[in-house]
Amino acid sequence: MTFGFAPSAASSLSASAGSVNHTARMLEPAEWAAAGIPLLRSPREVVSGLHARHRPTPATAVVAVLDHEERLTASASFDRRSTVAADGWEFRNALLAHLRRVIPHDLRRRTPVRTAVLLYCREGDERWTEEDGAWMWGLRDACTLHGLRCGAYITLTRGGWQVLGEGRGGRSPTLLSGPSALADTSTGHDPVPLSTGGGSADALRRSAAR
Repeated sequence: MTFGFAPSAASSLSASAGSVNHTARMLEPAEWAAAGIPLLRSPREVVSGLHARHRPTPATAVVAVLDHEERLTASASFDRRSTVAADGWEFRNALLAHLRRVIPHDLRRRTPVRTAVLLYCREGDERWTEEDGAWMWGLRDACTLHGLRCGAYITLTRGGWQVLGEGRGGRSPTLLSGPSALADTSTGHDPVPLSTGGGSADALRRSAAR
């Protein structure tokens, strides 16, 4: 498995006193690949479903919680503040705040039963950037603090989507894609109606937090 590298304009930092802390809050591709992140059975369906529900634009992060059958339990989307440097600690706090709004924690369980995945929309190509590394760090830490299993980190760019660390991706949807109907993204599972997410198409539209 090979990884490309591209500098991130959003996450470039000068050699300052704070650079050591920044580096500690970022995961390199090799670290992420070695973390045992569970593979998505149907990444295209997950990406298409989240894209249809949240209609993300550049610099939008979509965090979603999936059950053991990869059905959507809850999701939330928010825009990355351009004034905030690419720091895993800041990203962790943002992810955790949105997770707390849409789903109760599972800290009482010995083993996590639900998995959180993150879809981030950005400019550039599919190659890993330092900004991606900060999101990876933030997702992993937010999952630990909320009692969730850390799942895939997916980027959505003009060229399509990419599951970083797995080498899987597709050309549709893209950062420029228009919204698609929720019916087109069905996974074939019977939905489970929950107040925090999941359920029918109408319920999903109501419960997906922005």
